[in-house]
Amino acid sequence: MFTSLFGLNLPPKEPEHKEGDLYKIITAHGKTFELRYGYYEEIDRENMHLIEIYPNFIENPVYTDEGIPFVTAMQKPCKHFKLGAGKSDDGEDNTCYHCTYYEKCEELLGVCRCKTRQRKNE
Repeated sequence: MFTSLFGLNLPPKEPEHKEGDLYKIITAHGKTFELRYGYYEEIDRENMHLIEIYPNFIENPVYTDEGIPFVTAMQKPCKHFKLGAGKSDDGEDNTCYHCTYYEKCEELLGVCRCKTRQRKNE
């Protein structure tokens, strides 16, 4: 009786989300992105719980209609990286978030306002 009162004999709780489940749809600068639950690396399956997966804009660049590249706050910065005002220099741990050119859209999605990285309209 006491075990059921304290929940000691409850069945294991099912995970709230499954790999591939939709986390959120984000629309920014006229582009829509589906964020789904998953893992970035195969090894993460052993050590982590499911997380939201953002597009890999380094391997598959996406641009606004004005030619501005999308980035994520956590991706490695490009060669044009410039430490933003009020951001601490973490050295090798710097990400696009730390860059002065990073402009947040929603969640961890942003755009890079570096003029050098902008694509010219064709």
